[in-house]
Order: sequence, then C-alpha cells, then structure tokens
Amino acid sequence: MHKKYSFKKSLKGLIPFIKPYKWQFIIAILMIFAFNISMVLAPTFEGMITTQLASDVAKSSSLTSVDISFGAIIKIVLSLVVIYIIKTVAQMISVVYLTNAIQQAMEDLRNALQNKIRKLPVRYFDNHHFGDVLSRITNDVDAISNALQQSFTQIVSGVLTVTLALTMMYMINPKMAIIGTMIIPLSLLVTKLVVGKSQKLFKNQQDALGELNSTVTEMYTGYNEILLYNQQVESVEKFKKINENLKENAFKAQFVSSTIAPLNALVTYLAIGAVAVVGTADVIAGTFLVGQLQAFIRYIWQINDPLSQISNLSSQIQSAFAALGRVIELLEEPEEVPEANPPKHLSEVAGNVDFEHVKFGYYEENLMKDLNVNVKSGQMVAIVGPTGAGKTTIINLLLRFYDVKGGSIKIDGVDIRDLPREEFRSMFGMVLQDTWLYSGTIYDNIRYGRLDARKDEIINAAKMANVHHFIRTLPDGYNSHINEEANNISQGEKQLLTIARAILKDPQILILDEATSSVDTRLEKMLQEAMQRVMKGRTSFVIAHRLSTIKSADLILVINNGDIVEQGTHEELLAKQGEYEKLYNSQFAHNS
Repeated sequence: MHKKYSFKKSLKGLIPFIKPYKWQFIIAILMIFAFNISMVLAPTFEGMITTQLASDVAKSSSLTSVDISFGAIIKIVLSLVVIYIIKTVAQMISVVYLTNAIQQAMEDLRNALQNKIRKLPVRYFDNHHFGDVLSRITNDVDAISNALQQSFTQIVSGVLTVTLALTMMYMINPKMAIIGTMIIPLSLLVTKLVVGKSQKLFKNQQDALGELNSTVTEMYTGYNEILLYNQQVESVEKFKKINENLKENAFKAQFVSSTIAPLNALVTYLAIGAVAVVGTADVIAGTFLVGQLQAFIRYIWQINDPLSQISNLSSQIQSAFAALGRVIELLEEPEEVPEANPPKHLSEVAGNVDFEHVKFGYYEENLMKDLNVNVKSGQMVAIVGPTGAGKTTIINLLLRFYDVKGGSIKIDGVDIRDLPREEFRSMFGMVLQDTWLYSGTIYDNIRYGRLDARKDEIINAAKMANVHHFIRTLPDGYNSHINEEANNISQGEKQLLTIARAILKDPQILILDEATSSVDTRLEKMLQEAMQRVMKGRTSFVIAHRLSTIKSADLILVINNGDIVEQGTHEELLAKQGEYEKLYNSQFAHNS
C-alpha cells in the first residue's frame, strides 16, 4: 500500500539533491530577478512614450501641425532597447545555469535510486512488480525533471513579477492598485480549491501509470506463454481495462486542474474592467495620465500572466509531486539488515555449512520451525521434495537473501550474519533454473563470473560446461552477440552458458537450482560428467526434480512443509521406504 506524501514532505525529500547546486540556482534566480526588473520597467517607459505623444498633441494648436518631441522619444526608445537587451541576456544566463543544476540534481537522484535498489532486500522485489519499480526510476524521475525545468523559472519569475508589478502599481496610483491587488487572493483561493480536489487524482494517475507499465512488462516477458495458452484476447482485455483506468484517472486529474486558468482569467478581466472605468474617469478629471493608465493595465496583465502560467502548469506540477512522493517512498524503504560491526572474516574457506535450529517464515507464521543440517567441506548435498516444500527457501537463507528468524547458519563455524555480504557472497557460485544473460557477447556473459579472467580460462570453463563446441559452431564464435531478450539461443544453451560462468568463478560453495531442467537427456549426461569434476573438492548444494542426477550425492535432504523429514544417502533413504522412496518410485518405478 502506497504512502501519502504532502507537498511539504515531498519538497523536503528533494532538497538534499538540490542543495549541492545551490549556487547555480542562486545565480539563476539573480538572473531571473534582473529579467523581471527589466520586464516590469518596460511598461513604464512604454507609457512614457504615450504620455509624451499625448502631451505634444495637447500643446499643438491643431492635429495637422503637431510638434513631436523626437529627441525625448528617441531617448525613451533607446532606454527600452537597453532594457530589452538586459532582459534577453539575463533570461539566457538563467536558463543555462538552471538547466545545468537541475540535470545534475536528477543525475544524483537516479544514482541514489540505483544505490538504494542495490541495498534493498530481496523481499522488496518479491512484493513489488518490476514494472512499477521501473516506472519510479524512469517515468517518475522524468516527471520531476520536466516540472523543475519548465516550472521553476516560471514560479520564481512569477513571484518576482507579481511583487514588482504591484510595487509599480502602488507607486503610480494606490487607489487603483488595490483593485489590482484583489486578483492575487482571489486567484490563490481558486487555485487552492482546485488543487485540493485534483492532487489525489494525480496520485491515482501516477499509480495507474505504474500499474500499466507493470502489466506491459509482464506481458512481454511472458509473451510465449500467452501465445501457448491462447490468452491473447484475455491479455488484450486486461490491458484495455488497465488502460481505461489510466485514461479515466488522467482525464479527471487534467480536467479538474485545467479549470484553474479560465477561472483566474475571469478574475483578471473583471479587475481590468474595474481599472478601465476608474482610470478613464481619473484621466478625464486630469488626475491620471493616459500613459500611466496604459502602464497600469499592462501591469495587471503582468500579474495575470504568471498566475495563468502557473495555473497551466498545475497539472504538470501536481504530477511531479505525485511522482516525487513515489520516488521518496522507494528511497525510504527499509534496507537490508546492517552488517555486523566489526565484521568477522574468513581467511580461508573450507566450506563447512551448519544450519542450527533455524526458524523462518516469509510471513508471520514460521515455515521452518527447527531445521538442523551439518554439511562437511566438499560434500555434495541434494535437496528434494514436492513443490512448495521449502527447497529454494533453504538456498535463500544460505545466501542471506532472507535472514533467519531464529537459530543460525554458519560457514566454518562463523555465523553468516557476522560476515560482510560482499565477501560472504563471493564464496558462492550459483546456477538458477531461470537463466539470466545480458545483451552482449557470449564471451562477456561467461566473463561476468570473473571479470579479470583470461581468454584461455573462459574457453576452458566453456569446455568444462560442454558448451565450447556449440559456441564454435556460431558464425562469430565467442564474439557472437546475445540480444536483449536472450532469445536468439535455446534455453538449454543459455543454461550451459550460466554453468560456464559459475565454473569460471571457481567458488568454494556451488549452488545448482534445477540447473539441468532445461537440457535434454544427452546434454544432461555430458553436464553431469562435467559437474562431477567441478563439484569435486568443494561443497555443493543441488536442488533437482530429476532424482537421477543426485544418486551420487553425499547427503540427500528430503524437505516437506519447511522441515527436513529424511536425510541420508540414496541407498539409505530407499532402505527407509519413506518419503524419498515415494518420490523416487513416482519417477523411476516404471523403468525397473
């Protein structure tokens, strides 16, 4: 469930990323200030031209023989040219400094999110859709960046413009300035009422966008399964439903926020009408110059312009605050349990692994209540059991993807919670049932196991994994490119490449989670021969549904409901005629 973040808390979360670039922001604000001063001075000088012309006309005996004071007008025009140049240069400088500061701040924000993700526990990703997490890092950060880039200048400029314009209005005519001043509280009241209604709608819009991204990611990653089970129509309908939800939330948010501009314009038109009536009467009475009335109306528009611009940006600003709230929520997620201080170290790893009275559950109720296992260095340990029995959970605990809730797991007598995570996980090599390869060459994907490996070591690892011959058959050999989805090679070949990667790492402890599930019988036999060589002299844990692959295991653990119900060698467990025998006979009885 998403938390709700107020404007104040959202801004507070953004300040640490803005603060390092405060001087660039200050320079940009000073330039905006110069820009606004020149912009506010312009109507006064423009009004002076009108006043001068009106004065020249009044002094003339007839309209056909007006003696225009060109010298005075030229001086005013030159002053205006200087004002316009200052305005343009100041605006350009402010854009340069502001853009640089904002983009650097957004770079820091993305880096912070990446570092945060690196520190989050596996539990977070088990409980959150990948597409939603991706949306926070991409769409939400972009929304913040765009709002800052487009809105910051207009907000700062708007505040300065309104302040300076009001100052000039009071200097010209305090009585009429009161009318102009009424625009501000009325506009703020309108904005407050509308924003109060629309903010929640924009939060719903961003959440709906995250759900849409999550669904699209899910559909494309499972595209083959959708085709296989003929779920195309259902997938389209699901997408349409979520897309419709996004459309409805976006429409409500945009519609409500868009009412700010016309309502504020109505307030401004009423103010201009009142000023025109009062001002014209004063001009006729001779207490107000026509040029001053012209300037006064311009100042009212200068007050209206920033209010209207900010109103027009309100949807973007509100989207940005909603996005910022989602980003802060991610940054404030609890991180992995801190490492022990001071941590312990293992100078040499023998590979003895002990589970001592381990208790664990993903939720409040413990799945494991009292698990005890003693694995000696160099042993091959097989973990078998029905689906959902807790086989993968043991590996998750061993790798500290999750921490035990009771008892301890020790390597060579040291509690794994006392070891630095990076040092601790470097002891392991792992081949998962779900293979992971990244876009790049086959050579680089194998080298991922040990980046400083030599070419001959990489080739040797491929040979041990029985994938060297396949690589040689490819047109570019080891330089063959694997695409982003890694679907230009077969599942079995991907599995062999990940095994070669694990072999290259040369870990002290090896974990194979359904590592042979994606290869055919011939490759499985070749793989088993290679793995016997790889596992020799090191501790290894093998999770397998094919019990034929674990007959030679030194220790077989039969797991059910999170606890070990049997343990021993293949022959010992068959002799017990218990759970293992049932599993074995279910697979092989028909072959005997």
